[in-house]
Amino acid sequence: QVQLVESGGGLVQAGGSLNLSCALSARTPRSDAMGWFRQAPPKEREFVAGISLTAERTAYADSVKGRFTISRDNAKNTIYLQMNNLKPEDTAIYYCNADTRISSLGTDFSYWGQGTQVIVSS
Repeated sequence: QVQLVESGGGLVQAGGSLNLSCALSARTPRSDAMGWFRQAPPKEREFVAGISLTAERTAYADSVKGRFTISRDNAKNTIYLQMNNLKPEDTAIYYCNADTRISSLGTDFSYWGQGTQVIVSS
């Protein structure tokens, strides 16, 4: 059973930074691509960033481009989300996600972590 465990969330002031981590328990072809989603109730869950197995491809939501950077360390089966210049609207639960490719991320059939809370105060 593939498990994803997020860490690194917390409370930060606007303009600050956080670095989220997501550890994958075991790699399978269905976990080659990984990414981050976020949800701030009552909003829908939204895509934040994704990265391919070799990191040659990355994708970002327009709202985070230039501020967030996704990366991965395959030796540690871990991905990261460096979040800079955080804004109050970035407040959400951030979920790690894994699937076959970036375009497959975000479905109910892909792997999900339990989430980590990020709160950005103004």
